[in-house]
Amino acid sequence: MTIPARPASRARTAGRRAIPAAVLAAALLAGCSSGGGTAADKAKEAADRAGSGGSANPSDAPGGPATAQSNPALKAFYGQKLAWKPCEDDPDTKKKDESDFQCATMRVPLDYANPGKRSIDIAVMRMPAAKQASRKGSLLTNPGGPGGSGIDYLKQAYEQFDGTVHDNFDVVAFDPRGTGASTPVACLDDATRDRRNAEDGPDPQDHKASKDFSDKRSKEFAAACQAKSGDLLPFIGTRNVARDMDVLRALVGDQRLNYLGYSYGTYLGALYAEEFPDRAGHLVLDGAVDPNEDPLDSSVNQSVGFEKSFTRFAKDCASRSDCPLGTDPNKAAQIGADFLDGLRTKPLPTRDKAARKLSSGLGWTGAISLLYGDEDRAWKYLREALTYAMQRGDGTALLFYADNYNGRDTSGHYDGSEDALPAIRCADRRADAPTPEHIAQALDRLRREAPLFSRDTDQSDFEGPDCEFWPYQTPEKPHTIKAPKDHPILVVGTTGDPATPYAASESLAAGMENATLLTLEGEGHTAYGKGSTCIDTAVNAYLMDGTMPEKGKRCT
Repeated sequence: MTIPARPASRARTAGRRAIPAAVLAAALLAGCSSGGGTAADKAKEAADRAGSGGSANPSDAPGGPATAQSNPALKAFYGQKLAWKPCEDDPDTKKKDESDFQCATMRVPLDYANPGKRSIDIAVMRMPAAKQASRKGSLLTNPGGPGGSGIDYLKQAYEQFDGTVHDNFDVVAFDPRGTGASTPVACLDDATRDRRNAEDGPDPQDHKASKDFSDKRSKEFAAACQAKSGDLLPFIGTRNVARDMDVLRALVGDQRLNYLGYSYGTYLGALYAEEFPDRAGHLVLDGAVDPNEDPLDSSVNQSVGFEKSFTRFAKDCASRSDCPLGTDPNKAAQIGADFLDGLRTKPLPTRDKAARKLSSGLGWTGAISLLYGDEDRAWKYLREALTYAMQRGDGTALLFYADNYNGRDTSGHYDGSEDALPAIRCADRRADAPTPEHIAQALDRLRREAPLFSRDTDQSDFEGPDCEFWPYQTPEKPHTIKAPKDHPILVVGTTGDPATPYAASESLAAGMENATLLTLEGEGHTAYGKGSTCIDTAVNAYLMDGTMPEKGKRCT
């Protein structure tokens, strides 16, 4: 198991307390990508540097069904030829020369209802099958998000496909519309992003001031996105990404889509199955998002998931001699939470060249990012980062992990994923304001099951509709995805997953007409490629020839 160099997806927990500073609205979708080759090395280097060893009816969605048969203007896109060439080597990746991969740019319509108008670019990368004589086709991938770069993911995670998958498939990654090297959404500049990520805002117990602060930031962000990317905003939702993925399926020569999606990528895969049931091949949906889940319930479930993960980490820490949280397993989580909250009034110095300090929001972000990983490696890095912060007054390691999570590189440049995430989220689902009764139920559950992560939360945090200040209102709504009946889908869930709790995988699999749930009993977010031979063998068998694991199969 390796922890990701940075999660491609983001946790958005209920309330303001543990929300990464980038987006203060409650989350609709979240998760993270699978880790890969250089990820653990980067995380270890960081520790060393710190001094430590849709709509229910698809035709209602913007653009309508995307088929060349229904709209002849789409034939130009389905018939284009990709000009594959060796990719440029990325100097930031040490273990791989990316010129071994092939890159191309795909054109897709901005608006599938009007494909003859503007087109946009989609950046594509593929790792050709190692054994061309036995090649079965392509395996398209998505690491999560929304907003994650599929190309960056493949650069980091290519080794997890070694063996069966790489031998027999071209592994294909792409940056979804609005992200990365594709036509991107742009909202905030780097300096503004730095300022917003470091801001803790007013005293969280002053609920009116905190809500006013949150609303002001949300309005400013929405206005910035509208000013710079207003023409893109109505067209970057996941259903249009699924349509782009069908164009890509055709261009790589596959009759049916073989696909591996992590976290938010499970929503993309599920929408593809709904939009193109007759073109779905072997779809693996790992760390599932429940497309029928209410946004408030989703946010509360994440808060509960991360609180449980943080508590398990703290209890494990208390059993170790190098734990900065003390030796009492029943008090360790409280000690850690109090310290991270205390950074609000006493931010820590760091060795950052811009002299940035570790605020409470950045400290929580760094800690949360490591809860995506497993207990063997990621928890070790979190112990070390907290040790340097709590015992030596050095916030460098936690700041590194926060930057990593937020997509900030060492030169201070952000990769744009923090702009893309809320833009895609608000293009994906419309939600009315929760009722007072629903809010009361949510608060009651948070008090019982996530007291540390909701200590400063009150009803004002949940009033108003999701994306209430966003300039574009989507017709997409939460709904159960049932398709396709005649092409079985494999859903993979991890019992200790904090970002996409296991219940979401159960719900997604149960809602589909022909899906099998494969379970990993353990910690961390997503399961395939994380070191479980049991999981990897079952997934590979399904990808190779459609062999499903037996119903109820659980791996440890």
